[in-house]
Amino acid sequence: MGQLRIFLADDHAMIRTGLRALINAEPDMHVVGEASDGGEALAGVIEAQPDLVVMDIVMPRLGGLEAIPHLLARTSRSRVLVLSVHEEASYPRQAIEAGASGYILKRSAAAVLIEAIHAIMAHHLYLDPALGKTAISDLVRHHSSITPPLTPLLSEREAVVLRLIAQG
Repeated sequence: MGQLRIFLADDHAMIRTGLRALINAEPDMHVVGEASDGGEALAGVIEAQPDLVVMDIVMPRLGGLEAIPHLLARTSRSRVLVLSVHEEASYPRQAIEAGASGYILKRSAAAVLIEAIHAIMAHHLYLDPALGKTAISDLVRHHSSITPPLTPLLSEREAVVLRLIAQG
């Protein structure tokens, strides 16, 4: 398998610059495009056809949560990893419901980003470890309303284990 093709969507240039440097330093990854808002991201992803889109939730014109379903409808190839400052449990749930395959926090270590990318590309759902039980509990509580990609990513046994973890 060749290098993973990654697209960055964040309204802060400094964040994109740091992410690009971090990702391009990995031997199995490279950044193929960038956008500063959701509308640019849609156009860029259609053109670049990346394997993964790292997307902020809050951006001008079209936010990440709104852009994710449109993006996934236009490309069957790409997966989405949300990168956000928002730690409230409802945000990861909303991102997963929109079609994201993972959610990490901007305050997390660089290793979390790389770990999340590898997990998502191995068809796993990834939630930032810093989100803790609250986010997992919220996901499980709303499990009946969650549509793919969560459902196909978890076997029946994995779903049971996730529920038990959320219950403590």
